Amino acid sequence: MSSVSSPVSLVLLPPAPQSEAIVIYTGWDRHALVGSEVRLYCSFFSWRWTSEDVTFSWSYRPDGSRDSISIFHYTGGMPYVDNKGPFRDRLEFIGNPRRRDGSILIRNLDYSDNGTFTCDAKNPPDIVGRPSNVRLLVYDKVPVRAGVITGAIIGSVLGLLILVVAIYYLMRFLVARRVFNLSVSKLEKGKKGKGKEGSQQRQGPVLYATLDQSSKLLKGVGSEKKKSGDSRKDKK
Repeated sequence: MSSVSSPVSLVLLPPAPQSEAIVIYTGWDRHALVGSEVRLYCSFFSWRWTSEDVTFSWSYRPDGSRDSISIFHYTGGMPYVDNKGPFRDRLEFIGNPRRRDGSILIRNLDYSDNGTFTCDAKNPPDIVGRPSNVRLLVYDKVPVRAGVITGAIIGSVLGLLILVVAIYYLMRFLVARRVFNLSVSKLEKGKKGKGKEGSQQRQGPVLYATLDQSSKLLKGVGSEKKKSGDSRKDKK
């Protein structure tokens, strides 16, 4: 009895990409005036390239409420605004998903807009992440606390810029002073060297003249001695 074995084809499938954590973050609490507009920023960090299936979702929970409502969703390359929520005619998507930006703009703010806005993002296969919250506070005028905080931030930035500029000009001054001192020292060394060479050149002719006069004096003394000797011989 013969056994017939049928060939078994093995299909090797590529392993499915493993998902990693995605980090979502929004800005600090936002303060705005009644009737103005505000931008709510949302972005994410992922180890992978931005997927074509990236999604952004925004929800809103009014102050004093426990329930959140969905107000915006971006998926499949298209933004969708909730047509029944409180922001149906005032919300605009101004983000750039290719740059991982899911920001929204809310116009014509009112006191009833005070609350917490939550942003969630997915970058498949990275879909595991914790949504990020930002609180919006609407006033009829900028509160003193917010004004103080804003002024402190602006003052700190200006102070830092002034410090950087001061350090820059101080370094330039020190470098210029160092170069000037080096130039002066080189000039002084050059003058001293020329002075020594001039003195040596002046001492040479004087020394030769002195030696010449000494030799002439010696010759004169010798000639006088000869004359005195000859005169003595004549007398004898």
